[in-house]
Amino acid sequence: MNIGVKKLTQGPIRSQLFNLAMPIMATAFIQMAYSLTDMAWVGRLGSESVAAIGSVAILMWMSVSISLLNKVGSEVSVAQSIGAENMEDARCFASHNISIALIISIIWGGILFFLARPIINIYALEEHITENAISYLRIVSTSLPFVFISAAFIGIYNAAGRSKVPFFISGTGLILNILLDPLFIFGFDLGTNGAAYATWISQAIVFVLFVYQLRKRDVLLGGFPFFTKLRKKYAYRILKLGAPVAGFNVLFAFVNMFLCRTASEVGGHIGLMTLTTGGQIEAITWNTSQGFSTALGAFIAQNYAAGYTTRVIKAWHTTLWMTFIFGTLCTLLFVFFGSEIFSIFVPEQKAYLSGGEYLRISGYSQLFMMLEITTQGVFYGIGRTVPPAVISIIFNYIRIPLAILFAQMGMGIEGIWWAISSTSIAKGIVLALWFAIIKKKALKLDFKKSI
Repeated sequence: MNIGVKKLTQGPIRSQLFNLAMPIMATAFIQMAYSLTDMAWVGRLGSESVAAIGSVAILMWMSVSISLLNKVGSEVSVAQSIGAENMEDARCFASHNISIALIISIIWGGILFFLARPIINIYALEEHITENAISYLRIVSTSLPFVFISAAFIGIYNAAGRSKVPFFISGTGLILNILLDPLFIFGFDLGTNGAAYATWISQAIVFVLFVYQLRKRDVLLGGFPFFTKLRKKYAYRILKLGAPVAGFNVLFAFVNMFLCRTASEVGGHIGLMTLTTGGQIEAITWNTSQGFSTALGAFIAQNYAAGYTTRVIKAWHTTLWMTFIFGTLCTLLFVFFGSEIFSIFVPEQKAYLSGGEYLRISGYSQLFMMLEITTQGVFYGIGRTVPPAVISIIFNYIRIPLAILFAQMGMGIEGIWWAISSTSIAKGIVLALWFAIIKKKALKLDFKKSI
């Protein structure tokens, strides 16, 4: 029976990882590019408009973080089922992930839509900026079912070793968004709302393309229903795998909401714009490492379930070298050319000078951030999603007192940037040490099977 999956338990490790990671990484860049495209076009309206979208970007980040419950849940549960050659479980996990994604997206989207005003008021922005942000948030919140279910689809394809399909579908959505942004923002004179409408349509098209691919062109896992009555066995496993990942990313977003509020109080809308836009630019490194981490997680999940633990260790080492090379390049770009990079998105001099300082300080932590995210992939692949969550939650929340302390020490808004950078360095070191300490026991390196 043709089940449309790629087995990752045999063959050269480096080429398998690279071939799996490249489309995943490209897909992550495409998803990041939605926000950057909006930022770039809205930046022509002025820094205040960018601040409005930036305040919502944190909430969209939170939304994507919640959707990781089913993306990671799909990647690990489906991949481990494939590695164990249990295709019935693989199909059941796929259906359950999609069903749970729909339920969560409707609940979360409703919260953002109906509580948009009190949520945006957290940032304490000027009234006209607040009104723009509320309108933008209400539009994009109604697109969340498309976003969440598409994330589950992406996770299922990644688990099956078919990462090119999400890349092509997401790429189509990005091209559409790029074309629609200037049309809606300037052609129809809709301003920031135009960016929201363009994103909504693009995400809906991506969802439709996934449905078409799975129903008309593909036989992934031998075919499976999108929605199913939830069963405890599968739902519990998905929540156990995905909830820690979603949880620490959501808590991370809450930390950034606080830091955005602090940046707004210290530096006005320029401070808020610097943090939100700088974070989007910094996502270049984050998404690259996330692409390799996701590929590593899927690769390890199949090999771990099949008992090939030697391949697990070799895959981790190989991925570390790949991310080290790219991380070094990003560090050099951010430290020495931060202002030039920032000016591409916001051409106002005051804005890009402030943004350049943010990128310089964050540049020192890029290698350590990539170390953390790469090691997360190992933990996810072996089904241990709690340790990365613990490390992330602890050090992300340390940012709050550190930011306050540094600001009181006279460092001003740069103190916030240093709080972010220093804790990123700490997270990478501690998580890598954690895995190095427990890897022998966790992987049972005396297992009978080898390469």
